[in-house]
Amino acid sequence: MGIIKISDDLHDEVRTSSQVMSRSINAQAEFWIKMGRLAEQNPTLTFADIIAQEMHKASTTDKLKAV
Repeated sequence: MGIIKISDDLHDEVRTSSQVMSRSINAQAEFWIKMGRLAEQNPTLTFADIIAQEMHKASTTDKLKAV
């Protein structure tokens, strides 16, 4: 784990969004970073497509853990 330096303005945006989404500031930043990475890796997918893909992966992983 490390420290990432971001601008004060971006930090304020993360803080505001974290309150709206009921996440910690770190969890909100991690979510944005993950979504940005997935968007770059899958430029033809919409945000909704990426969320659906991740939900499918998570449910598949949960099913495998239950076995």
